[in-house]
Amino acid sequence: MTAPLEGPTSRFYVSQRLRLHYVDWGNPDAPPLVLLHGGRDHCRNWDWTAEALRRDWHIIAPDLRGHGDSQWSGDGNYTMAGYLYDFAQLIHQQNLAPVTIVAHSLGGNIALRYAGIYPDNVRKLVAIEGLGPSPKVLAERASETVVDRMRKWVDESRKLAGRLPRRYASIEEAFKRMQEENPHLSPERARHLTAHGVNQNEDGTYGWKFDNYVRVWPPYDMTRRDVELLWSAITCPTLLVYGKESWASDPSIDGRAAHFRDARVVLMEKAGHWVHHDRFEAFLDEVRAFL
Repeated sequence: MTAPLEGPTSRFYVSQRLRLHYVDWGNPDAPPLVLLHGGRDHCRNWDWTAEALRRDWHIIAPDLRGHGDSQWSGDGNYTMAGYLYDFAQLIHQQNLAPVTIVAHSLGGNIALRYAGIYPDNVRKLVAIEGLGPSPKVLAERASETVVDRMRKWVDESRKLAGRLPRRYASIEEAFKRMQEENPHLSPERARHLTAHGVNQNEDGTYGWKFDNYVRVWPPYDMTRRDVELLWSAITCPTLLVYGKESWASDPSIDGRAAHFRDARVVLMEKAGHWVHHDRFEAFLDEVRAFL
C-alpha cells in the first residue's frame, strides 16, 4: 500500500530585497512545474491541482509579492516589472528552466510575458484568463491622457492609504465573503482558501493576507504593441483557458489569440474567471492532455 504523500513545504527566496514565499510539493527528480496564482489570491489556491499532478511533476507554487506569505512592497507599488523580476528570480535561483507553467489571471499575464522574454526557458504554458484587459477596455484606457491616469492613480492610492484593511470577527465571516466573491466554489474549497488566505490579528479578528495596495494598478505599463510582441515571441505550445460565464473577453474572437505562434483557446462551460476551481475535473483533463 502506498503511503500518503505529505503536504507542501514552505520555502523563501529574495528578490529586490523582498522575502518571498513559495511552497514546494516535493518530487525534485521530476520535471519542474510552476503554478502561479492571480491577484488578491495565494499559492494554496493550487492545492487540488498540485495534489493531482505531484507524482509526475516537481511542483512549486509561489506567493506573489504583497500576497499570501510573501513580504509586502515597502513603498506600496506593485508593477508588472516587479512581478516579472520576482518570477524570473525564482526560476533562476532554483534552476528550474526549462520549466512548465500553469498560471491564473495576473499570474497568467506575468507568465506569458516571461515566456516572451525568455522563450527558451519555458517548455509549455497554460494561462487561465491571463491575457489581461480586452482590446475594448485597452482602447478606452488609451483615450485617457497621462494627466488623467496619473491623477486617478494618486487619488486611488490616497484613498487606500486612509482605508483600514477589513477585519472579520471570525473565519466563518471571512468564509462567507469568499463565497460571495465566487459562488461556483464548493463550501469545502471556499473554507480551504479562506483558511490559507487570512491572518489572525492581535485583537482576535481576521484579515486577508494581501496588501491593500495591490488593488491599485500603476498609471503606466508596457504598451499594447509591446505586449503583443512578447506574445508573438513565445515559442512553446500554449493553452489559453477561458470560462464561458466569465467577464473576460474570448481571445479567439477579439483577435488576441492570433498573436501567438502555437496557441489553442479552450472555452469551458459553467465556469467563470476561476476555471480551475469552477470546473476542476474538466480543467485537469485538459491540462493533463496538454502537458
